[in-house]
Amino acid sequence: MMKFSKTLGAAALSLSLSLSSFGAAAFAEAPVKQEAQQEQFRVVIKGTDAQKVKKNHKVRRDFGAAGYTATVTQEQLEKLQKNSRLKVEKVATFKVAAGKPIKTMAVPSTRTPWGIKAIYNNSSLTQTSGGDGIKIAVLDTGVQTSHIDLSQNAEQCKDFTVGTTYTNNSCTDRNGHGTHVAGSALANGGSDGQGIYGVAPQAELWAYKVLTDSGSGYSDDIAAAIRHAADEGTRTGSKVVISMSLGSSGKDSLITSAVDYAYSKGALVIAAAGNSGYANNTIGYPGALTNAVAVAALENVQQNGTYRVANFSSRGNSATDGDFVIQERDVEISAPGAAIESTWINSGYNTISGTSMATPHVSGLAAKIWSSNKGQSNAQVRAELQRRAKLYDIKGGYGAATGDDHASGFGFARVQ
Repeated sequence: MMKFSKTLGAAALSLSLSLSSFGAAAFAEAPVKQEAQQEQFRVVIKGTDAQKVKKNHKVRRDFGAAGYTATVTQEQLEKLQKNSRLKVEKVATFKVAAGKPIKTMAVPSTRTPWGIKAIYNNSSLTQTSGGDGIKIAVLDTGVQTSHIDLSQNAEQCKDFTVGTTYTNNSCTDRNGHGTHVAGSALANGGSDGQGIYGVAPQAELWAYKVLTDSGSGYSDDIAAAIRHAADEGTRTGSKVVISMSLGSSGKDSLITSAVDYAYSKGALVIAAAGNSGYANNTIGYPGALTNAVAVAALENVQQNGTYRVANFSSRGNSATDGDFVIQERDVEISAPGAAIESTWINSGYNTISGTSMATPHVSGLAAKIWSSNKGQSNAQVRAELQRRAKLYDIKGGYGAATGDDHASGFGFARVQ
């Protein structure tokens, strides 16, 4: 293996999932010299004339029947939109689903944070185990794969935010979010015996940088990484869990088709529900998709005899409560997501809250379950997550109720 390796307040809500506008084009590619003063947009181009106009643009991502993306000026965009045989949409941006970090520490305050103990259902837990042979693809701001708690797990490191494909052996995280997420999923405690543990410390990490250092990125880059992770699973004969602690309030065609593709290839997709709670129908995408497991965030607080769903955690569709059937815009699983301590950039540790933090707990649990029976399909592992969730029903928090509800989904899936 290669050695890379309303309670939270305005801070968390300010980073809630939202579909970014394209006014300032904060993440647009550098303009070409002759059009330096013109605003530019990244768009997806589809339709019967798509191939005819393709030669006029520098293609960034080509998704076949789903269209291709390119960067255009306002003038070019207007011209494309006048062609009735084309469908042209601005490419959406997605953001991390977390609040602000609290304080960077050189050593963790505990080797088994409260969320790890909770998902293991063991308050005396001193270390974790499992996940061997399962790949967890963390699609995020990158990962510090040299972190002492992650380096032995890191197997792939790729940057999808630059170029037309990806940059291999590059996934530098200057934000911290992706490194934090990876730690909750599979941190191995560190070779120095002083590090932190994730849920599945024997799982292998595929660190895919799809978001910029500000925590935002384009849907075409994310979709490309989703498809790549699924294809890599096929190429290597591996079981893959795709973990996405990111999202948008709007549904995106590129992400939707990529998630469907990955699921059809046998990958299990786990995604954050979002931080736009606690109103009804605030769940974000891709978590809201039927082929993705949407994860809600729990607090380390007991209410009505169970953990409590955090106020910031997005809620699903209350009209489908009680049916134990996953439809679009349904929350599926709950996991620890408030005040979660994990690995951080510069080889440190930090504490953050968000459904971003809940998601890797479920991704790690899925890897742990899958590693014990690699003959299972992604659908079977998903069914097992649901079965375990039903064993620990969540009754605390707005919208939480007995059985399947729009706040906590089926419940809190745990190791035991």
